[in-house]
Amino acid sequence: MLDKGILNFMSETNFKRFLMIIRSSGFIDKSMIRSQNALNFAYAVYLTMRNQQEKPEVIEHCVRRWFVMSILTGRYSASPESAMNFDIRQINEHGAMKLLAEIEEAELSDAFWNSGLPQAMNTSVASSPYFNVYLAAQVHGNDKGFLSRDITVRDLITHRGDVHHLFPKNYLKGFGLSRGRYNQIANYVMMQSEINIAIGDRAPSDYFTALLEQSLEGHLLYGGITSLEEMKNNFLAHCIPEGIENMEIGDYDEFLQARRQLMAEKIRQYYQKL
Repeated sequence: MLDKGILNFMSETNFKRFLMIIRSSGFIDKSMIRSQNALNFAYAVYLTMRNQQEKPEVIEHCVRRWFVMSILTGRYSASPESAMNFDIRQINEHGAMKLLAEIEEAELSDAFWNSGLPQAMNTSVASSPYFNVYLAAQVHGNDKGFLSRDITVRDLITHRGDVHHLFPKNYLKGFGLSRGRYNQIANYVMMQSEINIAIGDRAPSDYFTALLEQSLEGHLLYGGITSLEEMKNNFLAHCIPEGIENMEIGDYDEFLQARRQLMAEKIRQYYQKL
């Protein structure tokens, strides 16, 4: 009984340590994790590396990257058992870091970041794994919410903040755009509900122009940012394309394309820091 109790404790301790690693990568809420297979295999990598007596910092680095890599590539989506069996054999024979480097070279090339990922982000599925990785990147970077001076994306995810449409939903619906068009993930930002309500259905050319004036004159309209530098940094953190203050309905497709590229680049920089 004592041995069994010790084993259970060790298992629980291992899993808690593993979850801390996952949370440290920015996945702070279970709603952000849609692939149980990716989570399960990341735990298998963690346990295998511990058994191989790898250094803790090496394990953390590898597990974080493996988890995010497997989400981005969908490595365990189709035929997960065969993919998992192959990977665990390779890890046992050659080590996790060597296999990870080979996968990254093959599947996370410049072509993936510059073309493959932006194309994959052409989706209106709110639970998209790519949008969740993007949010994890914002949590990891300790980004503030859109137009927030103090509230972070971490706070908003934890306390169920609003997903705001940069081109407001009703504004786009008024021009006859379908749900699949106005709910593109590249049109989403995390923001406080009170700021979302204040913006309402205004066109980007309307409220972004007002935001720039707010940052210059200090008269608060949307959010609490009154510094131009702080406003620009907030736009940068949320991958807002340049010139959005001049954008109307005819610019929507160009805006989506530009923002997908910016979001993909943010994810790339985040991945390289894991």
